[in-house]
Amino acid sequence: MDHCPEAVARELDAPFPLDAAARTRFREQGYLKVPGVFSAETVAWIDGVVTALVAAKNPLAGVPMESRDTYGKAFIQVFNLWLESPAGRRVGHSRRLAGMATDLLGTSGVRMWHDQALFKEPGGGHTPWHADQQYWPMQSALCCTAWIPLHAVPLEQGPLSFAPGSHLKKIGRDLAISDDSERLIREALSTEGIREAIEPYALGEVSFHLGWTLHRAGPNTTVSPRRVHTVIYMDEAMRLAPPRNSWQEADHRAWTPSTAVGEVMDDPLNPVLFTGARGA
Repeated sequence: MDHCPEAVARELDAPFPLDAAARTRFREQGYLKVPGVFSAETVAWIDGVVTALVAAKNPLAGVPMESRDTYGKAFIQVFNLWLESPAGRRVGHSRRLAGMATDLLGTSGVRMWHDQALFKEPGGGHTPWHADQQYWPMQSALCCTAWIPLHAVPLEQGPLSFAPGSHLKKIGRDLAISDDSERLIREALSTEGIREAIEPYALGEVSFHLGWTLHRAGPNTTVSPRRVHTVIYMDEAMRLAPPRNSWQEADHRAWTPSTAVGEVMDDPLNPVLFTGARGA
């Protein structure tokens, strides 16, 4: 799968313009679902690349579902596929996605924080409510995740759902993904009058959500795995903040080890994926 067909390569890097209404919706709601980002051919190629790497790197291989904790039941998680093969790099370094992230964040460009596959197995449990940036020692909120399904995702497979506008509230910002985060955040959202927004994903649809946007996913009650790849982007000028908890300390060591507190995250693990005008 390392060979990338010419049509797929063009699509991975070609611009995908977003209008002002989409940018406004993203900044007000904290997330945006975008239909038709990739063609069926491109999705199929990405699926082949990511699925093969997950099969080779699966950290839960052979571990029965019933012996896992809530986090382990939620998904198989494989990090930094872009480092594993030329094809993995092709996927993670898509200029189309990075350009969209730059546009939505309103920055001059974006770096990679990391990428990861999130496969929810048949019978896999729910992913509890959480905010990603609770784990990330970043100095600003200019970061987002592209959630890239590798097939159409019906409600029964556990698509991502969001709490609209929750990035503007300080809810659950010190809660790791857990049964506690599911319960406490759900209660806080109810108090705030924020309702969960959940829809299936069509083939080729991609969503973007901010680091402080609360989100979750339901269980996979089908007989097929829910296969998703994600890429996390941050402002190309993002600086390392003093870690606020043990998870941020761990992420500092794992994802930007050469960066000192206060410095721009210019580690080799954080390449700039898009900068300047789209023609650059």
